[in-house]
Amino acid sequence: MARTEAGDTTSAVAIHQSTLGIGIIGVNPAWGWAATAHIPALRALPNYEIRALSARSAESARAAGQAFGVSAVFSDHQQLVMQPDIDLVAVTVKVPHHRELVSAALAAGKAVYCEWPLGRDLDDARAMAALAAEKGVRTVAGLQARQAPAIEFVQQLLRDGYVGEVLSTTMVGVSIAGDALVQPNAYMLDKTNGANLLTVPFGHSLDTLSYVLGEFAELSAVADLRRPLITIEGTGEQIVKTAADQIAVIGTLTSGATASIHIREAVAGGTGFLWEINGTDGTLRITADAALPEIFPLTVAGAQG
Repeated sequence: MARTEAGDTTSAVAIHQSTLGIGIIGVNPAWGWAATAHIPALRALPNYEIRALSARSAESARAAGQAFGVSAVFSDHQQLVMQPDIDLVAVTVKVPHHRELVSAALAAGKAVYCEWPLGRDLDDARAMAALAAEKGVRTVAGLQARQAPAIEFVQQLLRDGYVGEVLSTTMVGVSIAGDALVQPNAYMLDKTNGANLLTVPFGHSLDTLSYVLGEFAELSAVADLRRPLITIEGTGEQIVKTAADQIAVIGTLTSGATASIHIREAVAGGTGFLWEINGTDGTLRITADAALPEIFPLTVAGAQG
């Protein structure tokens, strides 16, 4: 399953309908990305129709259906993926469940949108990619920072030669987690669950840099854990963390430019997100409140000479 847009997968089976029927797995009417991001976005687009929802329980599924005006609701994801009027399945659950749910949708011959991180690890991702290739269906992983207007603006400035030849780039940022966490996100403390600083803030940030400036040709990286004891808000329970809270990379891009990235978890008074692109003729500075370019608004500034 590639991280590019589904339409770039030329070997995939084409979807010809003018309106695509969408089924969403993992809907809670009160919280979660399905309710706050995916459903509002799909409703704003003319060529998509939300036709089915699924949740963990029949009660939750009914509540979601009532909240969003969808009559076909299920507590079993297998029933959703088998619906004949569903063209694309959106998987919007926690990362440890991605492989099972994505695989079910692919096996049913459905196109799939899966939130990032795609899987818990590389084995998960490779297995899903292999199944998608076998079934010949279109897929996309949710690396949505690529579509941010600010990122499109940066790309245009670079194409126009605003900075000249790119010599180097530096990205530094802080995630919003610190030494305390709410209970629903406690699963992120275990690195084997695949939703952590490396895969989410660093993963989205790295993808954004690579999308704009190109991939790393060579690099050195360090991952470290400096705050291993985390308190659960509301209960005071303390949990030992195994996921890294410091990720640093330095290397050379395929263009020859030097690049460095340092993403870390909450530090007192630290920079939220700063990305500099330095060239022979100018510099671009992209800033945000945190190292989550797929969520937080980005501001672009530049100087020449």
